[in-house]
Order: sequence, then structure tokens, then C-alpha cells
Amino acid sequence: MNYSKSYFALKKLFTSSEVKKEFDTIEIDDLDFKSMSYDILPGVEEYKCTLHNVTMKEEYSFYTEIGTIDNNVHIKDIYVEENQSFKYQIIKPIGEDKVKKVVFLFHGFNEKDWSKYLPWAKAISDGTGSAVILFPIAFHMQRAPKHWSNVREMYRLSEHRKGKFPNIVNSTLSNVAISMRLHTMPQRFIWSGLQTYYDVIQLIADIKKGNNEHVDKDFNFDIFAYSIGGFLAQILKLTNHNHYFENSKVCLFCSGATFNRLAPVSKFILDSEANVALYSYLVEHFDKMLERDNVLNHYIKDGHSEGKIFSSMLDYQKMREFREERLKKYEHQIYAISLTRDDVIPSFEIINTLKGAYRNINIRMDELDFEYEYIHENPFPTKAVESKQVDESFEKVFEKVCEFFN
Repeated sequence: MNYSKSYFALKKLFTSSEVKKEFDTIEIDDLDFKSMSYDILPGVEEYKCTLHNVTMKEEYSFYTEIGTIDNNVHIKDIYVEENQSFKYQIIKPIGEDKVKKVVFLFHGFNEKDWSKYLPWAKAISDGTGSAVILFPIAFHMQRAPKHWSNVREMYRLSEHRKGKFPNIVNSTLSNVAISMRLHTMPQRFIWSGLQTYYDVIQLIADIKKGNNEHVDKDFNFDIFAYSIGGFLAQILKLTNHNHYFENSKVCLFCSGATFNRLAPVSKFILDSEANVALYSYLVEHFDKMLERDNVLNHYIKDGHSEGKIFSSMLDYQKMREFREERLKKYEHQIYAISLTRDDVIPSFEIINTLKGAYRNINIRMDELDFEYEYIHENPFPTKAVESKQVDESFEKVFEKVCEFFN
């Protein structure tokens, strides 16, 4: 079965109400997850860090009106219920009870639909014999309120936003919700990333306790990460909490560069106003912003290694030696595939980050190009492209992915 047919069949199955979801060689199961870390999110006045047993008050409020139009989008983060309790999916070989090999699949920025990833997950499962866990980033996929995907409402907000900011570029119904939220509070990028980091740690610890009906407590796991999902994967790997990730391999697809080397202004990702606000906050004025926000400062600088790693991935120049030392340590466990015509995360920026300023990090990288028109957000299109060419490119990519994991 070719990629396009597989894509549409899996998409239909994924969204169906069938209790038993099976297709070809794999089955899809839903599992419940309740985040224990949502209380770090913005929206309350007092925060407690259990690791250091300290209580902090939020002394600087970032809830401004900049970029804000609609209260249904600019909800206080800590109160978004969909982000606290949700279902995640596991794709595994049919007939296997408790799997011992798992690959976590992390998606891209501003994603609301798993459809394009289903053939990816199946290819990884088929090629490695692993189960693949589709785990959503905070406020993305099923962790975002359905209102943020309401076509009519998002179109209205986008048109309103264009009127409010006449020079805006690439404001669309697809990206207006996330753009408004990040324009208003750029540090949401950090908080949602940290929450997701802690959620993944929570899930791994829970499986190790024997609390997962599909995965053996003595499981081994690797990570396949696309786009901004690679940012999360690198932080998990380089922090190596409790040595959980000591032997895990990380495969990065269209990913791997530091934040300030990305170009995310796209009708599918962010508009230009949100991008300027993010860059200003996370790159140009980050240290000053931390001085004004004692809660965020604590998680970035006061004994939280994940915060330090997160910070090192924001700006290529800052903390470069520290970042490259960590990458060097795990150089044989990281592999990246980039695409020649990727304008969002260019190949040369991935090379600059992963191989280091002096090219002394031996992380394997393959740069590929396809014979058809593609974009970062859609490397394997199912429309207006010769399906045979897409099939061949898809197979080439995932043969390399599976070879690395095996």
C-alpha cells in the first residue's frame, strides 16, 4: 500500500469511534494522562517548587493587552482543562501484549492534528518492532481547546488582527490563536515546553512502575522528533533526568537548530508580530526578562538542569561551549535528517548547531532533497504531487530512521 492510501486509511481509523483500531500490521490504542506539572503554568499568584521546597510569588504580571483580541484564546494557562487531562495514543504491532521497545514521537509547532504522523509512526513500528507513543506538546494537538480550531472564529480573529497590526505578515486562521497567545506572553513558549518535559518524565516513571497496560516496566525507548519536537527531544536527552535517557537514541527530522536560527513565520506556524515578540523576549532581552520574573528565573537558573539546557538551546552564541560539550557526549546517539529546501529550519543551521562551531562533534547528518515541491510543514504531500515520488521519498527517509534505531 502506498503512502497516500496508507495516510487516508490511518486518518479515517484514527478518528473513528471503533473500540478496536487495527490496520495492516498495527493497532492504535488510547490511554489517559493527567499532568502533574500544570501548576507551574502562568495564571496564579503563588507557586511552589517541590524539588527545592520553596514558595514563590509572581511579582511581575505579563498579562497585557498586547496582541490580545479574544478572551476565549487568551485564557489563563493554568485553567485550560484540555491541557491537564487528555488521551495520548500508542501504535504497536498487532498481537503484542506488553511491548519492551518504545519510540516517542514528538510533533511540530502549532499542530492540531496527528494525521500526517500516522504513516510515520507505522513505518517506525514496522521497521523496528517498537511501539510508537504519540505524545502531544502542551497546548497543541488534543491539549488545546477545540475553540482554537474553530474555522469561522479563527478567521474572524485573523482579520481583526490584520486590522490591528497593518504590517503583519502571514496572519491566518491556522496560526492566529497561538500567535495571539505568544505575542501577549512570549514566556508561554518556555512554560509549555517545561510542562511537556515534566510530563514525559512523569510518563516514563509511571511506565517503569508497571502502570502501563501496553508497555513492560523494563522497557527501552528512543525518540523520533520533528521540527520543534526536536527542541524538546534535545532537552530531554541532554538533561538525562535520573539517567532515563542514557541509552536512548534521538532521531531529528527537519530539526536540531537553536531557537534563534529558526524562521517560523509561516501561515501554518506563527505570524510576524508573534515572531518578533518571541525573538525579542527569548533572545535579545532574555536575561533582563528573567530579572523581572522570579518564578521563571528559578526554573531557568536556580538548580534546574532542564532550565539550563533549555536556555542553552535558545541562542546559538550564548552558552555554546556548554551546549556543544553536552552534544559531544551523546554524539553517537543522535542522528539528524534535514531537507535541502526547508526554509523554516535550514540544513546549514542544523549543521551549525549539531556539529558545532568547529565541526568537532561527530553527530551523523543526512541532507536529502525530493523531486517534487514540498515545504517544511508538509514534506510528504498527498495532493498535487506524483504519489510514486512521495512514496519513494517517504521510504528513503524512514529506512534511514529505522536503520539508526536498529
